[in-house]
Amino acid sequence: MERVDVNPPPADVAHPQDPAATAVPAEADTADTADAYAAAPLLNCLLREVAEPLRQEGGRQVHRLPSGRLLRVRGTRRPVLPEVRTGGAWHRLGHPELVKLVAEELRGHTGLSNHELPAEMLDSRAAVAALLAARARTAPPDDPYLRSEQCLLTGHPYHPAPKARGGGPAGAWLPYAPEAYARFPLVLLGVREDQVVEEGDTRALDALGSAPPGYRLLPAHPWQLDLVGRDLEPAFADGRLVRLGGTDFPVRPTAAIRTVYAPERDLFLKFSLDVRITNDIRRLWRHDLRRLRRTDEAVRSAFATTDTGQAAPGPAAWLSDRGHRTAAFAFEELAVLVRDGFGGHLLPGTTPLLAAGLVEGFPGSPLAATHDPAGWWAAYLAAVVPPVLAAFAGHGVVLEAHLQNTLVAVDAHGVPAQALFRDAEGVKLLPEVTRAVGWERLVYCLVVNHLWEVAAALAEHHPGLDPWPAVRRELARADLPEATALLTAPTLPGKTNLLLRWTAADGAAARYLPLPNPLARG
Repeated sequence: MERVDVNPPPADVAHPQDPAATAVPAEADTADTADAYAAAPLLNCLLREVAEPLRQEGGRQVHRLPSGRLLRVRGTRRPVLPEVRTGGAWHRLGHPELVKLVAEELRGHTGLSNHELPAEMLDSRAAVAALLAARARTAPPDDPYLRSEQCLLTGHPYHPAPKARGGGPAGAWLPYAPEAYARFPLVLLGVREDQVVEEGDTRALDALGSAPPGYRLLPAHPWQLDLVGRDLEPAFADGRLVRLGGTDFPVRPTAAIRTVYAPERDLFLKFSLDVRITNDIRRLWRHDLRRLRRTDEAVRSAFATTDTGQAAPGPAAWLSDRGHRTAAFAFEELAVLVRDGFGGHLLPGTTPLLAAGLVEGFPGSPLAATHDPAGWWAAYLAAVVPPVLAAFAGHGVVLEAHLQNTLVAVDAHGVPAQALFRDAEGVKLLPEVTRAVGWERLVYCLVVNHLWEVAAALAEHHPGLDPWPAVRRELARADLPEATALLTAPTLPGKTNLLLRWTAADGAAARYLPLPNPLARG
């Protein structure tokens, strides 16, 4: 695979992923760059959810906000350099001013106040600044897979505060941040055997170290221990819990932050993390853990066969969440989930890459380096789309196939050859949800969150490419009435993360607004 640096440290452009972004002075400092990174997803939310596009003006798009004020930005996929029209002139907004503007507009638009979300927006920008400073003194990992997992400085492109870390000081979370190329050992605890709660296959945990007689091994994320340590003091004091040191190997945090990968063991582990990241406090909740085995088994069955008894389309793979272990007295706080590594799943000679990393850009990304973007895109779609549709059509499984849950394995030439999916916690099953609700969720995750973003990044790197006819062709191959109807539907569902957070709705209570459907063109 040819390696091309498509995401160098952004010192000379307002936002490095959008070539339409306005250049800023070469002496621009980390603060300017952090402003640009933090503003782009916030602007994406504001403009998609509550603004009305009006006209192009001097290479910028002008929008009308709910109050009637005019806002203009440069760039499309990652808008930057916001300016508001006041007193007959355009005035540049720094990030704090942009946050203030968004809060004012949402108060007027919804009739509700929210003091928490603006603080998260500012925390997200502060986190980006800390990550940029950490990156300047840390080399990215050599492994292309790990680079793709740890490259997400922008993160969710349609969330108002994608990098917020709970408002805590950077020193508390930076050692565990994937975006800072972190690597660290896990803490090993011993849980008294009569206090162990587990389900499924957890044997991999016992191989991480050794526990004294009468105890079972329980790895813990060091950041989570810092967060909940005081609550565990009684268990340490009475011997229900003992400290056993740490692993003799480091783990790498993935894009999900609380999920880590141990390359030496080819093992993924997912932990609770009592921090709000994007829309949710990232605990392994009891109700999710109790349904996990049933959900995972349903997905594994869907990937093994279709309703015709034949092998599922293509060589797609599911990274099974095969078991979990915790302590009865800290069921959610200390829960750890065991997830398959790549062994036995990955096609020989291929390299897995995170789909979100392909969108963000990282050194060696084949999306930017390919000399045949149309062929690359056709191969990508053939790997990713059929397994998701087959799982839904034949088994009632709604995969959460968004950018952070999809890995695409590429061959030695960088051409997509296989898709791997993960995270049973986000999977929905029919009839637990209705077919209509499940399909809407599938379309949002696969088409809007995933394919739309990859298509836009590919077209940005390869001007002149229209990615949507290939998506139409791939969907048309599916023997699925919903897929056929999608080709002529006037709109697609876009999740409203800004309004969801502003109105303090539950993170799982997805709300959608209609977006013009690019599949319906022509």
